[in-house]
Amino acid sequence: MTRRSLATPVAVQLLASGGLLAGVLALLAAVVGVGVVGLGVAVLVAVVAVVLVVRAAARAGVPTLGPAGSVTLARGALVVAAVALVGRDTASAALVTLTVVALALDGVDGPVARRTGTASALGARLDVETDALLLLVLAVHVALVTGAPWVLAVALLRYAFVAAARVLPWLRGQLPVRRSAKVVAALQGVALIVAAAGVLPVGVELALVAVALVALVWSFGVSVVWLWRAAGARPVH
Repeated sequence: MTRRSLATPVAVQLLASGGLLAGVLALLAAVVGVGVVGLGVAVLVAVVAVVLVVRAAARAGVPTLGPAGSVTLARGALVVAAVALVGRDTASAALVTLTVVALALDGVDGPVARRTGTASALGARLDVETDALLLLVLAVHVALVTGAPWVLAVALLRYAFVAAARVLPWLRGQLPVRRSAKVVAALQGVALIVAAAGVLPVGVELALVAVALVALVWSFGVSVVWLWRAAGARPVH
């Protein structure tokens, strides 16, 4: 299989993911019901996401996101569909199902990219942003359902880091691969999904999220210190 045979245009990939999103929303409307507000927010998020992907592809000068990109866009469609259910306690099961499938597919796009020889910086960025959106959707849902706004910190810390990097260039350095960082990242998803599922007492769910948040703060702290030292912002003793 050649790369040319894998070169599905970005526009076609986005249309396919849009079709998946429309199908999932229609299914949700028939099974659990989707409110007008929720549907409107989901569509708005989808439009913004499409604009950002098109702009990113244009800047990178790539005509396709590759087969792995199609998987990532499918994940994104499931996450955006889950947006329509945020804050509805009665729809938690559907929201958890969508996010669990999206998380499971997170283990697919990477291997597909490597196996087909189509891994790219843009594909990796799209994967990271999809993960970040998934955590944000879960965090907002848990915060609304449990009445604990601090849960949002689990998802917002990453965006705060990105914002800080715009002001502090040394935060844009290349971080080494840390197994602990991957474990901590996985813990965030697990903790939020358990909390969103509502299968445990609220106190226990929030305690689990709190542990995940503490681990995340520690992980970000380790990254910040490493970048600071690597950039020579202070002498290393």
